[in-house]
Amino acid sequence: MSNEATLHSQHEGVHGAMTHDHHDGHGHDHHHEDSFISKYIFSLDHKMIAKQYLLTGIIWAIIGALFSVLFRLQLGYPDATFPWLESILGHWAKGGRISPEAYYALVTMHGTILVFFVLTAGLTGTFSNFLIPLQVGARDMASPFMNMLSYWFFFLASMVMMSSLFVQTGPASGGWTSYPPLSALGDASIGSKIGMDLWLISMALFIVSSLLGSLNYISTILNMRTKGMSMTKMPLSIWSFFFTAVLGVLSFPVLLSGAILLLFDRHAGTSFYLSDLFVAGKALPNEGGSAILYQHLFWFLGHPEVYIIILPAMGMVSEILAVNSRKPIFGYLAMVGSMFAIVILAFLVWAHHMFVTGLNPFLGSVFVLLTLLIAVPSAIKVFNWLTTIWKGNIRFTPAALFSIGFVSTFISGGLTGIWLGNSSIDIHLHDTYFVIAHFHIVMGVSAFFGMFAGIYHWFPKMFGRYMNNTIAYIHFYVTLVGAYLIFWPMHYEGMAGMPRRYYDYSTWESFKQFAELNHFISSVVIIVFFAQLLFVVNYFYSMYKGRKVTELNPWGATTLEWSTPINPGHGNWPGEIPEVHRWPYDYSKDGVDFIPQTTPVGAHESKH
Repeated sequence: MSNEATLHSQHEGVHGAMTHDHHDGHGHDHHHEDSFISKYIFSLDHKMIAKQYLLTGIIWAIIGALFSVLFRLQLGYPDATFPWLESILGHWAKGGRISPEAYYALVTMHGTILVFFVLTAGLTGTFSNFLIPLQVGARDMASPFMNMLSYWFFFLASMVMMSSLFVQTGPASGGWTSYPPLSALGDASIGSKIGMDLWLISMALFIVSSLLGSLNYISTILNMRTKGMSMTKMPLSIWSFFFTAVLGVLSFPVLLSGAILLLFDRHAGTSFYLSDLFVAGKALPNEGGSAILYQHLFWFLGHPEVYIIILPAMGMVSEILAVNSRKPIFGYLAMVGSMFAIVILAFLVWAHHMFVTGLNPFLGSVFVLLTLLIAVPSAIKVFNWLTTIWKGNIRFTPAALFSIGFVSTFISGGLTGIWLGNSSIDIHLHDTYFVIAHFHIVMGVSAFFGMFAGIYHWFPKMFGRYMNNTIAYIHFYVTLVGAYLIFWPMHYEGMAGMPRRYYDYSTWESFKQFAELNHFISSVVIIVFFAQLLFVVNYFYSMYKGRKVTELNPWGATTLEWSTPINPGHGNWPGEIPEVHRWPYDYSKDGVDFIPQTTPVGAHESKH
């Protein structure tokens, strides 16, 4: 079948289903009864695909968090033995102590899983998929089939990464960055054997998934907005998904090339990253490569990656704060402009991860300037969020609390970035706990807060039920206080020079002073982990047993997704897609609490 014919038949199919939706009034397509497989597994409905992403993300989040609990046991209680560990981990925890190899594997997998599988795929995959068609007024994504493929590539990547946990030599253990030569030489360590190959193959599949998704998000936002929905009438959440997708399309291919060259070095005898190496006293034949080249390729993705993680959270927080403050978002165009500035600058700061690689100091100073410059758009966003909340009539829903928590952790975690962005200070702080404290608060915790806010806020739209508020409040307060208690003390350890990724600090005279502190941090980690399990229970219980949503627009929001039925079918709107007349932030205007985007301008004045 030729390409044109295929496209034509796809178009006819979609068109047929949609026109049928119009007549039916319930959004059901009676041409065929959806089977379990076509409805829940290989679904083409963006809402179902979003839920698949979220479910996979939640499973990965539990695994990734559990790994951090396990290696925090080693750090907090270096002399203790936990016999139950041996029954779970086998020879990786002989005598109830995690082995050094297992420790490095846990640290590596924790980073990889949370950065890529949870905060990239889980966050962007869920909310871009769920909200883009609903908020711009589209029946579905530009290409529902490509959308389904993007999820299944992510699922494949997950399976390959998961399988690396079960091979005899264990998963990759060169840190989540997988720097060569450690990652390029199979003999370098036990975690550089097949686990490393599986890591690289999994990342390649993951990048394919990410690109398929991003191209779809971009084309949907640019081409499928409903009548009247100009770019400047889009909610900030949609702008953030758009910019995130652009970042992904431009930066992920660079990591793909980096990973493929690493596979060549491992198996094809090339020397892209290898030169002048000795293993066990024997000189290797590799010459002319540079391990620093890999760092350039990795961080050229790796720095935009932190914005790929944080931008969707920023967009959703803007949306949720406006809805729950009952006020228009402050500085809409400045918010869009600052996101655009972040996208440009995100590509110009990667070498601040490389100040200690022997980088030319003049070049370093250029990257210092650009790095400090990116604080400006971030600060604009912070001030605009604070001004949005200022004198607002705030409703402290769980989503609003997590959004306020997001602003808090984004400020406190972001400020330490100003220290690390200065190359002279970074030379002392690089690869210490200060770096860990900084990026876990600003990117890890903040992004999770944005994600939780999004789940609590849009859960009624996803499942037609509410989550339990009491459990949600416990979840919020334990997580907020716990996050600060875990990561704040690490700044002090880092300033004292305590290096990251070390297996046991108790043997160092200079770091013995932190034994109590590490003990404390590990205890808090365990408490916070259980609070997350509380959230998971709340999520799955509420999905089936939560209080039912009875009103179309429970939060009194202005955006389009709340104009669909409580449980929208495939196609989102049973009749015509509504037309948009105004921007998404008409709250507390002209004596009216809120005016939906679909209300014609001037129509609400006549009500008085």
